Amino acid sequence: MKAKIGENVLRGEHVVIEDNVVIGNNVTIGHHVVIKEGTFIGNDVKIGDMVVLGKRPSTNKKMARKPQTALSPLIVGEASTIGSGAVLYRGSSLDKGAFVGDLTSIREKVTIGEDSIIGRNVMVENNTKIGSRVTVQTGSYITADMIIEDDVFIGPCCSSSNDKYMGEGNYRHAGPIIKRGAKIGNNATLLPGITIAENAIIGAGAVVVRNVEKNQTVVGNPAKGISKKKES
Repeated sequence: MKAKIGENVLRGEHVVIEDNVVIGNNVTIGHHVVIKEGTFIGNDVKIGDMVVLGKRPSTNKKMARKPQTALSPLIVGEASTIGSGAVLYRGSSLDKGAFVGDLTSIREKVTIGEDSIIGRNVMVENNTKIGSRVTVQTGSYITADMIIEDDVFIGPCCSSSNDKYMGEGNYRHAGPIIKRGAKIGNNATLLPGITIAENAIIGAGAVVVRNVEKNQTVVGNPAKGISKKKES
């Protein structure tokens, strides 16, 4: 089936739209955009220049975790914005009003909730769930197998990991879990398998090696508690 394109769609030069793509009404598409087979784009979406939507993952013989090949089409929810140079993979979805910054990569099997912001040059790896009204700022690395609940704030250049023994193959990959309302400072490092509880605060540059309690503030390397907010 050829692509289905709605009304008042503005296309830049050299746009490639593959078969079975669905594009809603009032969509703006920049120059040199590639929209891969089956991608769904809702109404009122804005797409920057040189964007790739619906890319399939690739692999080589050394890669221990081979990517899935049977992936559903990429879904871009209505009123979302995708910045220039971004690459979004097949099997992922953005909810209504999501914002993806320039040069950002969102891998397969990622879900991003309503009105969330994924900033410039952020890397979101596969099998990750991001809730609604989340902010992930410039240059952060969101590892695979991570859960970020609603209303979380992640400052610039935060780094997370999911493999405790760095490729030895003896650890079940588990990214950090960040609970609702937590705040992560600039350049913080989150180790595999930890949980940061509701409304916790992680100071800038902290290295978090263990769970953080609800309403607690931690700083340093390794991160240690300095205070705890009163529950309202």
